[in-house]
This record gives sequence, structure tokens and C-alpha cells, in this order.
Amino acid sequence: MRQRSMPLMGSVAFYLFGTIVCAVLLWQAATAQGNPNPSLHHLSHFAAVVDTGVLVFREGLEAILVLAAITASLVKKQRTLLRPVAVGAGVGFAATVATWFAVVWLLSAVPLPELDIQAATGLLAILVLLLVMNWFFHRVYWTGWITLHTAKKNEIVQDPNRLSKAFLGLAVLGLTSVYREGFEVVLFLQTIRMQVGTATVVLGTTVGIVLTLMVAFLTFRAHQRLPYKKMLVLTGVMLGAVLLVMVGESVQEMQLAGWLPSTEIAGWVWPAWLNVWFAVYPTAESLAAQALAAVAVLGSYATAEYARVWRPRRLARQHLAHD
Repeated sequence: MRQRSMPLMGSVAFYLFGTIVCAVLLWQAATAQGNPNPSLHHLSHFAAVVDTGVLVFREGLEAILVLAAITASLVKKQRTLLRPVAVGAGVGFAATVATWFAVVWLLSAVPLPELDIQAATGLLAILVLLLVMNWFFHRVYWTGWITLHTAKKNEIVQDPNRLSKAFLGLAVLGLTSVYREGFEVVLFLQTIRMQVGTATVVLGTTVGIVLTLMVAFLTFRAHQRLPYKKMLVLTGVMLGAVLLVMVGESVQEMQLAGWLPSTEIAGWVWPAWLNVWFAVYPTAESLAAQALAAVAVLGSYATAEYARVWRPRRLARQHLAHD
């Protein structure tokens, strides 16, 4: 009875968490005071914490899925080989922290105006985030990444002549699984850090890490079958909102740095929550950039669905018609 209730408890906890988050977001959006001055940073402390937590949790969730694929067959057969994977994952996390400090030092040492640095880091973060949000590309590189790690794990474990190197090989797999996602997070968070400060980003990162550790515990210790697909969809939608915020903020920074012109749209009244949560400002460049980002993500999803589902169905119907 206990084994049956555990997955149910995990699902209930997941949906409860999602409901609480949505309720808090709606409450904050309705009560927060916006900052309509585009020369100032719009993000409130809470909004920045949420954006940071979503970014960290999304990447952490993917790292867990890769690690779960690597360790799936080791749980029952060769539990001793789980240790090097865990050690590698720990080293990957430590390397991520070291990379954070290295990137912060590098950005502080660059002899450029602060607005130029913010604009450059924001643009880089948007490009990487667009690749992550691109459903077609994401499906290929994420699935391929899991397949590659699983194949390498099988090669290391099944070859008797290489068992002496198994610990090192599995440790490397654990390291790359975590550090790849961690490196992306470091890039994402630099633009938020330069907007709201390190303390706020650290708090949001802590929230994301705690949520990631909860999923990791349920996956590796409690052995629960969590609704990963639903979790990915939910975090993907939230990540889409973060993308809009990053695009809006980055366009404003590039305008203030003189990289882009600023064409104000007169006569429009903007609700305060649009400034607080989505960095929506009354300039043609900002709105066009956010619309283009949304079209890019939705368009790539439609392209993937066409190639994976709609086109095969259409060809199948045509084949049946000819027969």
C-alpha cells in the first residue's frame, strides 16, 4: 500500500506546488507597483527571485533526467558504480560555482561601460535561452544528449577490459551531465545579477536548487515515477515568460547604451504589472523584439509538430487513398 501511495504523494505535492506558485504570481502581479520609467530596472525583488528560480529549476530538472537515465540500470545490477556518478555530479556542481565566480570576475575586469556589458550579456543569454526554448532543436539535442550518455555508460560497464576505468568514465559522465546545465545557468543569470544584484540572484538560485533537490530525492531515493513530462511543460511555459522578460530588459539596455534606437508609442497606457513581470515598455523596438521571440518559439514548435506528427499523418492518409 505504501509503494502505491508514494507516486500519488509525489503528484499531489507537484500540483500543490504549482498551484501555490501561480497564486503567488497572480497576487504579486495584481498588487505590485510597476515602474514605468524605462531608464530604471523594472524587476521587483520577488519577480527576480521567481525568474532565477525557474531558470535554475528547469536546468536542474534536465540534469536529473540525464543522471536518471545513466543510473537506471545500475541500481539493481552494480550499485557500487553509482558512487562515481555521484562524485562526478558533485564535481560538476563545484565547477559550476567556480565558473560563476570566474565569469563575474571577467565581466568586472572588462573595461567597458556598465550598460554595454549588460546589453552584451543580456543578448548572449537571450540567444542561449532561445536555443533551449526552441522545441525542435531542444528535442534533438536533449534526446541526443541522454542517448549519448546512456551509450557511453553501457560501453564502460559492459566491456570487461575497461572495468578498471569504469569509475573514471562514470565520474566524467556525471560531471558533464551537471556542468553542461550549470554552465547555461551561469550565462542566464549574469544579466539578472547585473540588474538586481547578487543577493537576489543567490536567493532565487537557492529556491531553484531546493526544488531540484526535492525532485532528485524523489527520483533517486524514494524511486517515485514523477510526471516529468508535465513538469517540463509547466517549467517550459514559465521559462517562456522569463524569455519575454529578458528580451524586454535587454532591448531597453541596448537602447540606453545606444545600440538600438528608441521609438516611443504615444497614447498607450501600460498596466503596472506589465512592467513588473514582463518588461513591456511602450517602444516599437521592445514590443517587436518580444513578439519576434514569441513567434520564434511557437514557430519552431509548430515546425517540429509538422515534421513529427502532422506530415506523417498526411502522408499516411495519402498512401491509404492511393491504395
